[in-house]
Amino acid sequence: MGKGAKDFVGLEEVSRIDFLVSLFGEALGTFLLVLIGCASCITWSTTSAPTVLHIAFTFGLAVAALAQILGPVSGCHVNPAVTIGLLASGNCSLLKAICYVVCQCCGAIGGAAVLKIVIPDAIAMRGLGVTNLGEGVGTTQGMLMEIIVTFLLVLVVHAVTDPKRTDTTGWAPLAIGLTICVSHLAAIPITGSSMNPARTLGPAVIVGIWSNHWVYWAGPIIGGLLAGGIYKLGLRARSKDEDEASYDF
Repeated sequence: MGKGAKDFVGLEEVSRIDFLVSLFGEALGTFLLVLIGCASCITWSTTSAPTVLHIAFTFGLAVAALAQILGPVSGCHVNPAVTIGLLASGNCSLLKAICYVVCQCCGAIGGAAVLKIVIPDAIAMRGLGVTNLGEGVGTTQGMLMEIIVTFLLVLVVHAVTDPKRTDTTGWAPLAIGLTICVSHLAAIPITGSSMNPARTLGPAVIVGIWSNHWVYWAGPIIGGLLAGGIYKLGLRARSKDEDEASYDF
């Protein structure tokens, strides 16, 4: 197996003992994201449902905080769409991506389970932040919206973590958090703004509501793949040498 193929598969990377710390970081991060984020979606009173602004800033600030903590540990993907997007751009190996997605899904289910435990049963019956399409929104429309907002998120992740860009140093958590905020502000009325298959999976497993669940896998994964591929092909930062070489025909 050539070096390129070995790097893509990533067997050596996942064989190291410290890789277990990265897996724990992804599981913990997604656990906390679902627990805290979905808690903001719960309607405690039928007369005072949570606002779009409330939910958007809870998810955005939660991801910003987690990125600050877990960025050096695992990269703080906490989202299968982000992991798959990084796989598409060559910034994540295949085996690492598979392991990350499994841990993210397990963490999300755990977060939703704990959330159900800490709130009264009567309130939990109203839902645990389960995502579903807005009134009159079709599955194709919903999937397209999920593609768009996830595309934006994964593009931003690539841009702020690009080692060749010095203008984004130290800004990654804030930039990613604000991207999630603005995407939620736009998409919550349409799809609930998942942007994250694991975030949708956790509450669905615990509550047992699977309506249009496939939309929240297909949309974010397509968006992540498109963003990863496009960033690699045309938007990635280039070194000075690469810029000069590009004029040499």
